[in-house]
Order: sequence, then structure tokens, then C-alpha cells
Amino acid sequence: MKEQLKKLRKHLDMTQQAFADKIGMKQNTIAQYEMGRTVPSDAIVFSICREFGVSENWLRTGEGEMFEQLTEQEKLMKYTALLLKNKDSAIATAIQTLIITYEQLDDTSKATLEKIALQYIDNLKKSQ
Repeated sequence: MKEQLKKLRKHLDMTQQAFADKIGMKQNTIAQYEMGRTVPSDAIVFSICREFGVSENWLRTGEGEMFEQLTEQEKLMKYTALLLKNKDSAIATAIQTLIITYEQLDDTSKATLEKIALQYIDNLKKSQ
């Protein structure tokens, strides 16, 4: 795994310190991983994969693609989930409130809102 970690970090054009900061670790821990002196725990592997969109299979074995191959819908869902985890974000609060409000609507109101959203999207496409 040491080779994959180093390759990933260099591909991302990050120093060990920047990489460590991004996943909440110390630089010397990343250096230990890259030298093969220690092996990252499953939780650290998961954190790296989540933070950088890396394929866990590639990180562990070097096989396959470095990055997850997600559809646009899967990417949207992933980024929405990451965004909603930030409890201090005004955007996350707005999205959560919108979802709660939508769920409180009756079926007729939901259908009307969907029609409005579809018309908005159509108008947006026409204006571009």
C-alpha cells in the first residue's frame, strides 16, 4: 500500500503535510505509511478513499483504477452527503430544511413543486 499512497499524493500534487492535514493526521504518520514502516488502519484507508475519491481496491492492491468510477448521479449523491455532514454550513442547513419541508407537503403540493422544478430546469437549459 505504501507505493499507492505515495503515487496518490504525488498525483494530487500534495506535500505529505497537505495530505495529512486533509485527512486529519500528522505528516510523520503519512511518511511512516509511505516508507512501509506502518500500515494504515481500515478507518484511515476509508478516510483516504472518502476524502479523495480513491478506489479502495486500488489503494489496497494497486489493481484497477486509482479513482472511483462514478456516474454523474453517484457523484452528486456523494458530494451532497459530504456537504450535509458539515453541521456548521448554512448551505447544509438550507438543504436539510428544504428536504424536511418537502416531506411535510401533501402529494398534490409535491406534484406542483415538481412541475415548477421541471419548468425551471427547462427554462435554465433554454437560457444557456
